[in-house]
Amino acid sequence: MSAQGPTVLARIVAETRAELERRKRDAPQPEPGRRPAGAVGGRPFAEALSAPGVGVIAEFKRRSPSAGELRENPDLQEMVKAYEVGGAVALSVLTEGPNFSGSLEDLAGARAASSLPILRKDFIVDPYQLYESRSAGVAAVLLIVAALSGAELSALHDQARAMGLEVLVEVHDRGELERALEAGAEIIGINNRDLRDFSVEVGRTLALAGEVPAGVVVVSESGIAGAGQLAELERAGVHAVLVGEALMRAADPGAAVRALRTFRRSDAAL
Repeated sequence: MSAQGPTVLARIVAETRAELERRKRDAPQPEPGRRPAGAVGGRPFAEALSAPGVGVIAEFKRRSPSAGELRENPDLQEMVKAYEVGGAVALSVLTEGPNFSGSLEDLAGARAASSLPILRKDFIVDPYQLYESRSAGVAAVLLIVAALSGAELSALHDQARAMGLEVLVEVHDRGELERALEAGAEIIGINNRDLRDFSVEVGRTLALAGEVPAGVVVVSESGIAGAGQLAELERAGVHAVLVGEALMRAADPGAAVRALRTFRRSDAAL
C-alpha cells in the first residue's frame, strides 16, 4: 500500500474477494466433474507455447483500468477466429468484470469459436475460481504472485494442477520469480506492466528471463507491439509473448497476429 492509498492491484484484489463472496452466496461451488465437450483445445497449453520460435498468445479483453475501452463493441467470436487464422498458438481471455468488463461467458464464447488452448486471465485468489475455470473448459489459469501469499500461491498452484489445469504464474521482479519457482511453477509469465501503477517496461523481461531455469516455459506479457521485439526476447530465452491491447486496437486483428508471426527463429541471429 502506498502513501496515497491502495495500489491498483490491491484495489482490484479486494474487489475480487468481495465479488467472490457474492458469487458464492448466489451459486454453490461448481462441481469438478468432467470437462465440457471440446474443452481445452487441441494440445496442452505449455506444449503450444514451446513450439519453435516465439509463439503469440492472443488476448481478448474489452477494456483496462489504464487505457479504458479498447475496441468499440468487439465481436469476441469474430476476433478469436481471426487470432487463430492469424497464427496465434493460444488464447487469453480476461474474465474480470468491474475493471476489465470480462465474464465467464467470454470463455464460453471463445471456446465455441476456436480450437486453441485458452488461458483464463483473472485475479484468482480462491479455489472457487479454479472450479469455475475447470467447468468453463479452459486449459490454463493465471496466478499472480503479487496478489497472493506464499501459502496461497502454493495451495492454488497445487490444486489447479491436481484438477488438470495448467498454470501460468506471473511475476514482476526477482523476489516474485523466486516465490514462483518455490511453488513449482512450470510456466512463468514475466509481466512488463507493474500492477502497482500500470507502468510498462519491456526491459523487465530481459532482466529476469535469464534467471529462469531450463525446462521452464517463459512468457513475456504486456508492452509487445511489433515483431522486432520478438528477436530480442527470444535471445533472452522467451518462448511466447502475450499480446492484448495492440491486437484489440488493430483494424485487422488477424493481420496483426500474422505481422508478429513474421518473426522467425533465424532472425534471432541477426
